[in-house]
Amino acid sequence: MTRDDDDISRPKREKTDFDVMSIEELEEHIETLNAEIEQTRAMIEKKRAAQNAAAGFFKN
Repeated sequence: MTRDDDDISRPKREKTDFDVMSIEELEEHIETLNAEIEQTRAMIEKKRAAQNAAAGFFKN
């Protein structure tokens, strides 16, 4: 059994060269990553809520 999410190809990230980045650029990079982490956590919660709602629906 496959899930629809498994069929989606995810974009590949290029490796970041931290050696060429300034301190300010590194700090901005961290801020960007933290924002992405928060967006990811929000999406996880949204998907969990949908999954729990579906599980509750099919239990009854």
